[in-house]
Amino acid sequence: MELKNAAAALSALGHAGRLSIFRLLVQAGREGVAAGEIARRLHVPPNTLSSNLNILSNVGLIESQREGRSIIYTARYGDMTELLEYLMQDCCGGSPEICAPLANVALRSRCSEEGQA
Repeated sequence: MELKNAAAALSALGHAGRLSIFRLLVQAGREGVAAGEIARRLHVPPNTLSSNLNILSNVGLIESQREGRSIIYTARYGDMTELLEYLMQDCCGGSPEICAPLANVALRSRCSEEGQA
């Protein structure tokens, strides 16, 4: 991942509303959540939700798929893992014991992703 892409993703997640949306989609799993349901669960007006979904989509953290009259949004787990791995590169100046807990989280995420593919 390039610095520019990481900065854009982190900037998108630096907004409370977008972070809430992203967390909801991560928790929802591969089935995703319809836009209307996201708005209901998070009590977000449709125009605000649409703007936030577009920002998250543009930085590659989520994707959408039309199912009938609904648009279903899902988190892009691979891109989320790539962002986390980027943040951990050269972690802690050669003191791996400091970053070991984070590395284990990334490894579990990668293994879970590969198991669902």
